[in-house]
Amino acid sequence: MSVTILVADDDRDIRDVIHIYLRNEGYRVLEAENGSQALTMVQQHKIDLIILDVMMPLLDGITACLKIREISHVPIIMLSAKEEYLDKITGLSTGADDYVTKPFNSLELIARVKAQLRRQNFAVHPQAQSSSEIHIDELVISKDHHRTTVRGQVISLTPIEFSILELLATHQGQVFSIDKIYQSVWKEQNEFYSENTVMVHIRNIREKIEINAREPQYIKTVWGVGYKIDK
Repeated sequence: MSVTILVADDDRDIRDVIHIYLRNEGYRVLEAENGSQALTMVQQHKIDLIILDVMMPLLDGITACLKIREISHVPIIMLSAKEEYLDKITGLSTGADDYVTKPFNSLELIARVKAQLRRQNFAVHPQAQSSSEIHIDELVISKDHHRTTVRGQVISLTPIEFSILELLATHQGQVFSIDKIYQSVWKEQNEFYSENTVMVHIRNIREKIEINAREPQYIKTVWGVGYKIDK
């Protein structure tokens, strides 16, 4: 069954370049020239991944990402000419799974697309996972249902966020470096990845499950080493 990727960018030349590389990998490609069109396509088609430019007319990528996240957990890679750290934080905080800056290396973009698709496939078809639940105080992680609850409330996590939380919860007391989290969750070693990507996902998880994200009860920082969930 073919994989469908939506490319949303107001620059036709950039869409054409991405389209060619994705098509050469065997993917089916849909295109949108603004965020509004992208949102409509997500509602009308089965999309497996979205490459979403930040700066677009009618509806910008950040707003489009927020609206898409209201109806879908499809992997989203944000694309932007802006390189400032805060722009990455904003993009990932809206629910995006990864961030690539322009001008981009085509091989880097394809590598990130493949990594996200592998992660999505693993989330939908988990291999050799226990069907048990993990209970940590008021946090409950259901592996078989891919569901998380805190204090009785269902928490909406993206597949990447769930995988990070599950990794730490399954290995309570073990400290995971940022590199190890990336390798374990994204299932690869990638020279193009940014440490900020993992850090922002950790921050997003904390904001969803912690009473006070600045004084986390569950995901603890081991300074200079990484992150862990205590036993």
